[in-house]
Amino acid sequence: MFSGFSVNTIFWFIPIFVLGVVKLILPIPALRRFITRLLMAMAENWISVNSALLATAASIDWQARGLDGLSKDNWYLVMVNHQTWVDILVLQKVFNRRIPFLKFFIKQQLIWFPLLGVAWWALDMPFMKRYSAAYLARNPHMKGKDLETTRKACEKFRDTPTSVINFVEGTRFSEAKRVARKSPYRHLLPPRAGGFAIAMASMGSLFDGILDVTMRYPEGPARFWDMCCGTHVPVIIDVRKRPIDEWLRSGDYENDREFRRRMQRWLGEIWQEKDELLQQMLDESRVS
Repeated sequence: MFSGFSVNTIFWFIPIFVLGVVKLILPIPALRRFITRLLMAMAENWISVNSALLATAASIDWQARGLDGLSKDNWYLVMVNHQTWVDILVLQKVFNRRIPFLKFFIKQQLIWFPLLGVAWWALDMPFMKRYSAAYLARNPHMKGKDLETTRKACEKFRDTPTSVINFVEGTRFSEAKRVARKSPYRHLLPPRAGGFAIAMASMGSLFDGILDVTMRYPEGPARFWDMCCGTHVPVIIDVRKRPIDEWLRSGDYENDREFRRRMQRWLGEIWQEKDELLQQMLDESRVS
C-alpha cells in the first residue's frame, strides 16, 4: 500500500504543481478561479484514491457519526483533538466530498519550501505570518500586522467555500505531554486558544459553523505502517456541529483581556465535554 500511496501522490502532485505555477504567473482573476476549481477536483481525486487504497489494503474498522447535513457549499472551521499524524488521513477520508477540501493554516515562511510551497499555495492553504513578542517589543508599529496579513490572505475564500482544520492542542497527545503540561483532562492536552483565535479573526465572518470532531483509536494511536501492513485499526469519529456565537466573531483576542479569558473558558468547557466523550468511547469499545 505504501508504494500505491507514493505513486498516487506523485501522479497528482505533478499537475497540481504545474497548474500552481500557471496560477502564480498568470494573475488573471477569472483564470485563477477556474484553475482553483480544477485543483480542488484533483485534490479530492487524490484523496479518493488514497481512501480506496486504505479500504483494500488496510483493516480499518470505521465508526463515524454526525456526518448528516454537511455541505460542500458551506464554510467550516473543523476543531479536532490530535493523537497521531494518521489523523489527517482519517479526516480526509471521512470528509472528502462531504465538505470543502480541508485546509490548514501554514507559516508564511513555508511558501518558499521547494516544490511543496507552490503546491500549498496552489491548493489555497491559508498562510499566516506571526511576529514574536521580542520582535514586537523592538518594533511596536508592527503590532497587529501579522493578523492583517493573514486576514488579507483569507480574502480569496469569500467566493470559494472553505474548510479549515485547527488542532487546538497544538501538538499530538501523549501521556508524557499530558503530565508535563499538568493537563486537567484524562485524554487531552489543554486547548491553546491562540490558533483558534487567529482562524476566527481571519475568517470568522465567513464560517457557517464549527465542526467539533472527536477521534479515538480504542487500541491506541494508529501508525501509518500498521495500516500498510493490514493491522486491524478501529477508529471512532464523532462530529458535532456547533453554531458560532456572535461574540466569537467580533472579539479582539490579542488586546482584550476579558475576551481572551472568555474564549479560553469557552474552549475549556468544550474540551471537558470532549474528554468525557473520549472516556465514553473507550468504555464502549471495551464492552464490545
